Amino acid sequence: MTSDTETVRVVPVRHYGRWLTALIVLGLAVLFLRALFASPNLEPHTVGGYLFKDYVLRGVVTTLWLTLLAMVLGTVGGILLAVMRLSENPVLRGVSWAFVWVFRGTPLLVQIIFFGFLGALFPRISLTVPFTGTVLFDRPTSVVVTGTVAAVLALSLNEMAYAAEVIRGGILAVDPGQTEAAAAVGMGPALTLRRVVLPQAMRVIIPPMGNETITMLKSTALVSVIAGRDLMTAVQTVYQNNYKVIPLLLVAAIWYLALVSVLSAGQWLIERRFGRGFSRGGVR
Repeated sequence: MTSDTETVRVVPVRHYGRWLTALIVLGLAVLFLRALFASPNLEPHTVGGYLFKDYVLRGVVTTLWLTLLAMVLGTVGGILLAVMRLSENPVLRGVSWAFVWVFRGTPLLVQIIFFGFLGALFPRISLTVPFTGTVLFDRPTSVVVTGTVAAVLALSLNEMAYAAEVIRGGILAVDPGQTEAAAAVGMGPALTLRRVVLPQAMRVIIPPMGNETITMLKSTALVSVIAGRDLMTAVQTVYQNNYKVIPLLLVAAIWYLALVSVLSAGQWLIERRFGRGFSRGGVR
């Protein structure tokens, strides 16, 4: 028996809704840009003139090293707090919980101002040898805890609280059988944590810690309230004198966007590195 062969014509699905949405978004973007560039206060020449000024670049450098130092100290402290939180020792668990409760429960701006005015609470910082009266160190708090030191303290301690919860979640995501297998071959708790648990937990830890790094970069702008010499402090100092608020804020925004873009690319590469061998459906 002979059957006739029919030619099947494949017709692609028409996504009219997508085209309509794209046109609406494009129209709104054009209207916004027209209104933006029509504003006499935008002053693109002013933005370009201040974008690479020495004091702005110094503010960018300060923002970067504040972010780096706060993240390094916050991550190291977060690991310690996470281990304490998972400890069987109730005292260590209680201390870790209290630390996270305080620093995660109060706004970062409040913490920055608190450390910035620490001298009002403790006028002097001194260190003496017990029962001898010998003074080893004695300085005014305002001399020791400068604006930069206060910024590092506030940013680092705040990050420790958030990093501790991120790292704790990553550790708990590792199969308990991995720890049992490590113990079976004679590995101690510290070695197991370093060689078995943390490497596997990194796949879970990296994405939120990448977000924490980006958030920290932007949070450094808050240290401008205590003259932290960061990027935001630099532009604020300028527009308080020449009153060109919008152009100087655009200078800061351009730098923050550039730095965040670089960090986002780095986060993507690190996630790709630690995510090898895994897919959304499980192990490949």
